[in-house]
Amino acid sequence: MKLARVKLARATGKLGLLALAVIASPFAMADDSAGWYGGASIGQSRATIDDARITSGLLGGGFSTTSITDEDRDLGYKIFGGYQFNKNFALEGGYFDLGKFGFTATTVPAGTLSGNIKLRGINLDAVGILPITEKFSVFGRVGANYAEATDSFTGTGLVTVRNPNPSSRDTNLKLGLGLQYAFTESLAMRAEVEHYRIDDAVGNKGDVDLVSVGLIYRFGGKTPAPTPRAAVLPEPVAVARVPEVVAVAPPPPPVPTKVTFSADSLFDFDKATVKPAGAQDLDKFAADLRGANFDVITVTGHTDRIGSHAYNLKLSTRRAEAVSTYLVSAGIPADKIAAKGVDGSDPVTKPGDCVGKKATKELIACLQPDRRVDVEVSGSK
Repeated sequence: MKLARVKLARATGKLGLLALAVIASPFAMADDSAGWYGGASIGQSRATIDDARITSGLLGGGFSTTSITDEDRDLGYKIFGGYQFNKNFALEGGYFDLGKFGFTATTVPAGTLSGNIKLRGINLDAVGILPITEKFSVFGRVGANYAEATDSFTGTGLVTVRNPNPSSRDTNLKLGLGLQYAFTESLAMRAEVEHYRIDDAVGNKGDVDLVSVGLIYRFGGKTPAPTPRAAVLPEPVAVARVPEVVAVAPPPPPVPTKVTFSADSLFDFDKATVKPAGAQDLDKFAADLRGANFDVITVTGHTDRIGSHAYNLKLSTRRAEAVSTYLVSAGIPADKIAAKGVDGSDPVTKPGDCVGKKATKELIACLQPDRRVDVEVSGSK
């Protein structure tokens, strides 16, 4: 992992000024404790997944959250080295890996959103040391961490993620408190809690704690002089923020502009009551219109040319009104439906296609396309 030297140099300069201030204080007296050391620690990293932010992000994309499963703990470690100027002050730097955290959210409409974040980087700390006995001492640290956050987001079902792999590198504050025990003048053990301020790669900042134990090897250092104080270890407080995501639902299906229903499929011969078989076709048409924007639906009934004009006009009007009434019962607003009958004045068949005037079976079958109900949707969006 390549880290920016310029930002690290700035952090080093600030901590250098802090080191000079501590060395110049009346409590920082030079002694035989000075020297180089190195070590490693391992422990548990802890984060708090912000479930409320996840739920809010999904809700903004049109999804409700039914459950969230968090993975808020992992194995973390660090490798460090430093120089102790005297019994009360040291400057320490190193590499850390806080591990991986994640969540899985289940949504309605059906889908899932899963996210993971990996955190690692380098740090530079000013360490204040307070000896308690010949072997025990407490220490606190303040410094800067330059961390790389690598995120990974995946969606299933209707949930999609616009940027599945964001990442960022940034410098933030780092704090810590711990207890140290010296086995010999060269070998010691640490137990500590560290608090890392982290940029999560999607514009938010959060906190991750690392509770660890480790070993230190001193190159020629001696045991610090004892001081009567009591050691106190704080309880870790972790507040880790999670990325804000945007889930995009698919667009609604297109609204049909004109549909023609066969009168023979909707009605019995010479009747104006919708049959069960025809009702299925009308139900599907009404379902396609639900949630859509449109101005008006025009229902036009047609008959064939057999029979008188007055009778056919009345029958075509009754059939158009029957279809309109059914659509209203299926959820279409009544004020957006207009019905009319036009008897056989607008046939589908061409002159000469069907010969004869007497209502024979052959002529009735030939004129079947003329017997219909047209439903036209105007101003649909």
